Amino acid sequence: MRAHLSNAAYGVLDYAAYPVAMLAAAPALLHHLGVAQYGVWVVCTAAVSTGAIIAAGFGDANIQYVASMNSLGNKEATLHAVRSMLGINLLLGCVFALISLAFVPMISHHVAALSGSLYQACLWSLRIASVLMLVRAIESVCVSTQRAFERYGEAVRISILVRVVTIAAAVVITRYGYGVISIMVFTFVLMTLGTLAQLVQLKRRLGASSLWPAFDKQATSALFEFGIFSWLMAVSTVLFNQADRLILGVSLGAATVTSYALCVQLAQPIYGIAAAGLHFLFPYLAARQAISQPGALRKNVLIAFAANLAFIVVSTAAVLFFGRPLLNAWVGPAIAQSASVVLAPIVWSFALLGLGVTGYYSLLALGHVRSVTWLNLVGGAAMLALMAWLLPRTGIRGVAIARLVYGLITLLMYFPLVRILFRASKTSLPATGLHPVCEDL
Repeated sequence: MRAHLSNAAYGVLDYAAYPVAMLAAAPALLHHLGVAQYGVWVVCTAAVSTGAIIAAGFGDANIQYVASMNSLGNKEATLHAVRSMLGINLLLGCVFALISLAFVPMISHHVAALSGSLYQACLWSLRIASVLMLVRAIESVCVSTQRAFERYGEAVRISILVRVVTIAAAVVITRYGYGVISIMVFTFVLMTLGTLAQLVQLKRRLGASSLWPAFDKQATSALFEFGIFSWLMAVSTVLFNQADRLILGVSLGAATVTSYALCVQLAQPIYGIAAAGLHFLFPYLAARQAISQPGALRKNVLIAFAANLAFIVVSTAAVLFFGRPLLNAWVGPAIAQSASVVLAPIVWSFALLGLGVTGYYSLLALGHVRSVTWLNLVGGAAMLALMAWLLPRTGIRGVAIARLVYGLITLLMYFPLVRILFRASKTSLPATGLHPVCEDL
């Protein structure tokens, strides 16, 4: 139990440390950089995060496979999987870095068209951000592998240290007159050193003589069988999470997006903390499904769901009760008033997503990635369709209400999970140690 609580704490810390540090540093950076360069930095960090999520979309496949092989004591297969995952992410990271580099001039023109010096700062900062996507893709292999071993602290400590030091350094160097390009160069150096430290630590953990990327046929096949769906889900999630703000911005203007986005920022931790805190359930169940009947995992899933439900109830009630006063103190009564009409549906939408965390991780651990992927895609498509229908009729509130459909549809994943956990017997395991992914809805 102590190990699970430690992993949960590190998961939440990993989720919260960077955004909290960014919020704390924002006043100083705004003062030293100015609004324009600060905006460029925000765009660059968003680009790195988005690109890294897409390039590292096979991470869940790595966790599932490595946890299974490790529980079977197959060290050779575990090492093959990690080296194959490094090869996959190296390729994906290069592809998305090159795509990003190709779009950098166009993005820079839109972000900083009015100023020649700002355009150059944006251009070079985004170029560095594009290369950082590759660095983050490689780092994600180290993080996902350590999580597969249920050792969250080892990877998270390095990751948090690098990110917090990067932000602290940004405050210091901007105080001495350096701009956003210097911040990005410093970020690149620190993140590269952090990734090298992660690789050294992982090599020691695996007892490997080399972690040079190599494509083992069996490991690569298993990773692709699972990973193509987890990658598709990562891409669609990024798109669906930004679609509502894009639709509002185009349809109703920037002022409307501001109040809506503030509500999203306030409510998002309901889902984010639940997902980060319960992530340890994924490798834990993935390791045990390789050597146990699904029914033997029933108690663990039920306990996790009870904790999941308790957190969602408490956090949802807290945001609903204190949300309006917090908005009033945070951004003033005018914006808080306009935001109040969408706060409740947005809070409930994140509560529904948060309630599905246990089912999401459990199905992934049991190898049923297709069910999770298709439900995510159907939920996102239904949300977008409802937004398009409600927006002309009810305005911003309709967009917020449409988010509820996404959460409700993803909750359907509990139906196949209950069927798996409560059936009398299971099919035999394939040679890879993974459950058949074709057994879906």
